[in-house]
Amino acid sequence: MNLEQIQASLPEKALREVSGLPYPRIASGKVREIFDVGDCLLLIATDRNFRPSTWYYRMAYQARGIVLTQISHYWFAETARLIDNHLVDNHDARLAEVLRGHESLIPRSMLVRKLRPLPIEAVVRGYLSGSGWKHYLHTGTVFGQRVGEGLLESSKLPVPLFTPTTKAAQGEHDEPVSLEKCAEILGVSLFEQVRDVSLRLYALGTAAARKCGILLADTKFEFGTDHEGKLYLIDEVLTPDSSRFWPAADYAPGGPQPSFDKQYVRDFLEGLDWNKRAPGPQLPGDIIIRTQQLYFTALQKLVS
Repeated sequence: MNLEQIQASLPEKALREVSGLPYPRIASGKVREIFDVGDCLLLIATDRNFRPSTWYYRMAYQARGIVLTQISHYWFAETARLIDNHLVDNHDARLAEVLRGHESLIPRSMLVRKLRPLPIEAVVRGYLSGSGWKHYLHTGTVFGQRVGEGLLESSKLPVPLFTPTTKAAQGEHDEPVSLEKCAEILGVSLFEQVRDVSLRLYALGTAAARKCGILLADTKFEFGTDHEGKLYLIDEVLTPDSSRFWPAADYAPGGPQPSFDKQYVRDFLEGLDWNKRAPGPQLPGDIIIRTQQLYFTALQKLVS
C-alpha cells in the first residue's frame, strides 16, 4: 500500500480485539492475534499494547496496528536482497482470499510461513541509549563489549554493536546475554549468521532512515528457521515499536533525544510516581494522541 492508500484505510476507532474470523486463534499477544489458516499463519496487529510489566502499558489508539504492519511490509521488501522473510509467496492475493469478507483487516495483517522462532532477540545498537547507556554508566561497557571511555548519553558508538537478549515469556523482561552465551544457545554457525545479517540489516536501515532525516539509534530483529534450518526474518522490522528513531536535525549527544517511537511514553511514565508494577497508570488522552502522531510521522517519513 502507498501512503495515500494507508491514510484512506485508517479506522475511526481503535481495534482492541479481533472476532468473527473462521480460523482458530492460536495465540494472543500484547499487539498481535495469531490464527492458523492451514499451511500458514495469519498475523493481525491490533491497536492495543498491554503486557503486565514495567514498561508496557495500557494503550490503544487508532491505526497503530496498521502503521506497524505497513512499515514492516515496506522493510520486508527493502531487505529481501539480504535475507528471505516470513511472508508467504503471492502474499497480497492470498491474504485477500483469506480475509474475504473482512477486508478492513487487510492493512493490519500478514500471512506468514510456519517457522520456528529463535529463542533470542537480535538487538543492534548504533548509539548509546536506553539500557545500553545504563549498563555503560555502571560498567564502562555495553553488555561486556568495550566502546571506549568518556561517552555521553546518546553518543554514536564507534561501531554498531550486536547485543542479543533473551526472549522473555509473557509478563517478564528480556535480559541481555553475552555473545558467548548467545553462541551457546544458537550454535556457533547459526549465531554467526544471525549476528552478521543483523548488522547488515541495521546498516541498510541506517542508510535509508538517514535519507529521510532520521537516525536509527537501535533496533531489534527476530528470526525463525524452517524444517531445513533456513533462516528467515520474521515478526516486524524497523518499526517505532522495535526501534529508536531520532530526528537527525535535533540530534545532540549528552542526554535523551526527541523520538518517533514509544520512548515518548517511556519518558512520560518515568516522570510519574508509581511502583513500576502492573497494571500501570492509565495514559492521558493527550499522551496517546501525541504518540499516535509520532508513529504516523515515522510512517510518512520512511515510506513516502
